[in-house]
Amino acid sequence: MLSRVRVWLNRTYAENVFFMDQLRRNPSDRAVEIHATHGDADSPVLAAADTADLEPEGLSPAAYVEYALDQCARRGIDVFVPRLHQAAIVAHRADFAAVGTALLAPTPEAVAVFEDKATAYEAVRSVGVPVPPWWRVRTADELVAAVEELEAAGHRACFKPAVGAGGVGFRVITRAPFSLMHLNGFPGPHVQLDLVVEALERAEEDVDWLVMPRLEQPEVSVDCLTGPDNRIRMAVGRTKNGRRRGFTLHEQWLQPARLIAEGFGLHYLSNIQFRMFGDRPVLLDVNTRPAGGLHQLSLCGVNAPWAAVQLALGEEPGVVEPPFLGQDYTVVSGPRPLRPVSLPQQRAEEAEVLLPAVPTPAPQVSTEAGAPATAPA
Repeated sequence: MLSRVRVWLNRTYAENVFFMDQLRRNPSDRAVEIHATHGDADSPVLAAADTADLEPEGLSPAAYVEYALDQCARRGIDVFVPRLHQAAIVAHRADFAAVGTALLAPTPEAVAVFEDKATAYEAVRSVGVPVPPWWRVRTADELVAAVEELEAAGHRACFKPAVGAGGVGFRVITRAPFSLMHLNGFPGPHVQLDLVVEALERAEEDVDWLVMPRLEQPEVSVDCLTGPDNRIRMAVGRTKNGRRRGFTLHEQWLQPARLIAEGFGLHYLSNIQFRMFGDRPVLLDVNTRPAGGLHQLSLCGVNAPWAAVQLALGEEPGVVEPPFLGQDYTVVSGPRPLRPVSLPQQRAEEAEVLLPAVPTPAPQVSTEAGAPATAPA
């Protein structure tokens, strides 16, 4: 009988309750026990795990590595899927191997390249992957110059932090003066140029933003699975055009994604995003971690989390190809259980808090589109 596998996810996204569900429903019926840690006692990933701890707050990256090594040794973790402090953790891969834990994460070099979006654009452009025009700006004058150049070429300008994830800080520049129109309905991503300039001039320190044209849909996120031998095992595109979602195996999206994943050491699970600039796809972003929507590939008959765990354990899943492409779908939210009681935040000097496991239901399915429901963040 195959031994049980212990997998740890640290401070991950709420949607990864479905990642955990897929590990338990692996095609080999191998027993999987999941450990989860988070800074929020009400994160649904804690309720979905077999064992869970609240993470101490205020740890430096180096101190967090020590915390993680201790968790792996005491919990008997076979595979660690790090999100928080990924760069510091992958730099200590040998230390984790010494306590019997494999890291389901890319090389330190890959994390360094894609941590900074400007560095990433330069790197992928050097190997022939198209990128949008972009300007790195730190001051109000640099921002205005970049916006004017984009607008002169007929583009809408937007900006985002050079370092960041999840669309945090993304804004679209508008010249329309602030009015009651902007207070109607829900808040949107548009921001007036004069307000941004005023904020920058009042700021006590420079920003670090990328200014670029507003790229058009469809957006295609290519989920990749790459072995430590730099050979890709899976590349499937998830398309997004407004509310409508779907899947694609078209080479205009998959070929540049393979080039990036294999060429830069994006081992195990990564997510490479593209949008349209004019009539051609260009790189939008590269995530060196499993995407929050990775579980949606289950609609194509693919269990990517389990194939990645197999690779991390030194087992060969082979080429992972979807047996079919699922129908178009949309994403809706659904309820997930939480722990019965919210626990106070654990400080770095406090002892570990162990939370009892609670049963995890199967993902809810939209009767309209057949899509797994996403957990609220």
